[in-house]
Amino acid sequence: MMNPTDLRQITSKGISEEQINRQLEEFKLGFPYLKLEAAATPTKGIVLMSGEEQEKVCNIWKTYQSGDHRVVKFVPASGAASRMFKDLFAFLNGVNQKPANDFEREFFDNIHDFAFFNELNQKCEQNEGKSVDELIKDGDYKLIVDTLLNIRGLNYGQLPKGLLSFHKYDDGVRTPIEEHLVEAALYAASNKQAYVHFTISHEHLELFKQKVTEKIAQYEAKYDVKLNVSYSEQKPSTDTIAVNPDNSPFRNDDGSLLFRPGGHGALIENLNDLEADIVFIKNIDNVVPDRLKKETIDWKMVIAGKLVELQKQTFDYLHLLDKGDYTRAELEEILSFLQHDLFCESREAKTLDDNALAQYLYDKLNRPMRVCGMVKNVGEPGGGPFLAYNHDGTISLQILESSQIDKSNKDYVKMFTDGTHFNPVDIVCAIKNYKGEPFDLTKHVDKSTGFISSKSKNGRELKALELPGLWNGAMSDWNTIFVEVPLITFNPVKTVNDLLREQHQ
Repeated sequence: MMNPTDLRQITSKGISEEQINRQLEEFKLGFPYLKLEAAATPTKGIVLMSGEEQEKVCNIWKTYQSGDHRVVKFVPASGAASRMFKDLFAFLNGVNQKPANDFEREFFDNIHDFAFFNELNQKCEQNEGKSVDELIKDGDYKLIVDTLLNIRGLNYGQLPKGLLSFHKYDDGVRTPIEEHLVEAALYAASNKQAYVHFTISHEHLELFKQKVTEKIAQYEAKYDVKLNVSYSEQKPSTDTIAVNPDNSPFRNDDGSLLFRPGGHGALIENLNDLEADIVFIKNIDNVVPDRLKKETIDWKMVIAGKLVELQKQTFDYLHLLDKGDYTRAELEEILSFLQHDLFCESREAKTLDDNALAQYLYDKLNRPMRVCGMVKNVGEPGGGPFLAYNHDGTISLQILESSQIDKSNKDYVKMFTDGTHFNPVDIVCAIKNYKGEPFDLTKHVDKSTGFISSKSKNGRELKALELPGLWNGAMSDWNTIFVEVPLITFNPVKTVNDLLREQHQ
């Protein structure tokens, strides 16, 4: 039962009591696992494109770019980089004074190869009166790490990834923010206008703005494009209540309720607020230097062109269905398109009469659409592509995380472990309908696909609730197409030593 103080706290966040009661019920009942048909593979659900097909859809994208369309690059960028430096924090807080494991040795042995080395070296000289090399010679390894991570130095342990120096160039270094601006100019511009939207934490807003203000003119001049950059924060109304292990509301020391961010699934609200025809989604840390950008750009144009091609066909069919002047043969042609091109299947559809079939087809086609690049599975963490059952009994393509799969079902576990591909968050979306109106994306979320995880605060255990993931349940009711893209297009930076990989040098 919520007391008046609780209700005031809830209301101030824009959350209703009904939402809280539903979340408390979800903690008690948990979330159902999805019923799976199969892992998506190149023989079932993942499109492999020949060189000729790639060229065709690239040209479709170039034609689209020359029209009057608003294309936005949407970059989730709110997380701090603290997890990227987890191993270095452990070294800093540990008993060893010198590198004692492979990770630590790799970091110090190659410290000159990091793009941030010169900044770090200058800060060490300023703070300690010694260069990095002198500190290493004297065995003062922890002073170097402290200067890198903490506020007395570069503060990298608290900054977001977007603001870290990732790549070295002859004329300086670049942050991921800058690499995304360059990417937007190279594949997401329309009529020499490129829009980039970063979702960020409130405390980092001014730092992002400063970096963009400092650099934007340089990239606009270099690529002859106008860059329009905007920002949004995760809405307080998407926070979720935390509970104790017995599912009672977790209370802070002052008696107030504890709310936590609802995970990246909360960003469906931010995506929904965008004014855009086409949206590219890509994580902040998946960027490469210019010398490796060509394949990334080419494949972004491929998946965008594929989206535009399928959207045009979908819109043509929707206009036909809207007019009501169709034959049974045309309905069966549309059904074949839905099943074989959009990979949405109903085993009952062919038995429906014309009116019922037309309504079914209209409902399934008149949805947001996304084309997702899928890379071959090489053991990286991430969601996988599956054919899964929906609440209405249809089967469609979904991106699932391991927590959504029933581990007691041996067949499902085998599907997940034997999956040939995984999701690198390489997505392009069409978010307007055939009449040119924006979809309400919040109406296409499968709310039964959230996550419950174990956390702690001040040494007390708690359970946290995450909303359906942005590319998982939040896009469950979209038309989804998977296209195989090469692994070279996926270069995430999960730990600081990933920056030593050849792709980031």
